[in-house]
Amino acid sequence: MLWPRRMREFWSWQPGEDMRRLQRDMNRMFSGLWPTTARRGFPAVNVWAGRDDAIVTAELPGIDPAALDISVVGDTLTIAGERKPDAPEGNVAFQRNEREATTFVRKLQLPFRVEPDTVEATYARGILRINLPRLEADKPKQIAVKASH
Repeated sequence: MLWPRRMREFWSWQPGEDMRRLQRDMNRMFSGLWPTTARRGFPAVNVWAGRDDAIVTAELPGIDPAALDISVVGDTLTIAGERKPDAPEGNVAFQRNEREATTFVRKLQLPFRVEPDTVEATYARGILRINLPRLEADKPKQIAVKASH
């Protein structure tokens, strides 16, 4: 006996697959609406690693460097702070407000453990630069091979 078409469609319906397809379509539709920095986190950072140290730079325009809290534990760097609201003087109203006032915490796992007592941080033109020397015990050691007779 052949099932009526409606019954075949009913039994072949897969709600889980339909929901996954809908979620993919919605993600694709909304993917371009927010800036890429919102998806990455704030602040945007670059990390370079060498044999003896790592360098991290972070974009922090308009942030008071005295209000930053930078800490290192093992191989984790934490940058925390607050961006205060802009408040021009006088009787004015916002026409556009894209620079949010916010508190932030950004944690980065570094490629090695760091010597916390020798970390240096500088701030210039809205860019925070952190030099993170590698822990001496984590540095690669050259091992001499002895020939046997």
